[in-house]
Amino acid sequence: MQQHAKPMQLRADSYLSAFSFLSTYVEYEIWRCTAISELMINEQIRDKEVRLIGENGEQLGIMSAKDAYKMARDAELDLVKIAPAAKPPVCKIIDYGKYKYEMIRKEKEAKKKQKTIEVKEVRLSPNIDTNDLNTKIGSARKFIEKGNKVKVTLRFRGREMAHMNQTKYILDDFAEKLSDIAVVDKPSKVEGRSLVMFLTAKR
Repeated sequence: MQQHAKPMQLRADSYLSAFSFLSTYVEYEIWRCTAISELMINEQIRDKEVRLIGENGEQLGIMSAKDAYKMARDAELDLVKIAPAAKPPVCKIIDYGKYKYEMIRKEKEAKKKQKTIEVKEVRLSPNIDTNDLNTKIGSARKFIEKGNKVKVTLRFRGREMAHMNQTKYILDDFAEKLSDIAVVDKPSKVEGRSLVMFLTAKR
């Protein structure tokens, strides 16, 4: 008796593996269809055969789209094609109104969580004194602590341009004073009559 149980066990394992794969695939397709307009519903679904999933996630088998739609109507719900690329396509019986609302809500929440990084500028001069430099460093520190990038601009006028390379150390010192919370995102380079460097928060 035990010898006959092994093939049955293998068959059961195969079904479980297939079901697990299908569930994963369906979840991927739902995630991929980010635009509500991409989803076909009810009478729009005209495939010869579809694989149907019930309202609670149960597998209802393969049937015609017409029969699947009838089951959705009998349940007073909608038929939604959630995995159009599958063979056959996968449809699910759901409340489309609630589903659409939930998708829009999640999209809005995701946008709220997206952090907008602003670039704040701090301007220096080659002849800046220590007090002013420390004030500028303090301002940059506040910007970085808020999650912003900082553009540090060392501006030159007239004959100061001839000493551009000799004053680059000002930017190096500036970055060093903020090295506990920031790193150099873009090293200093010449932009017109200025030396420019970008700092960003450490991760």
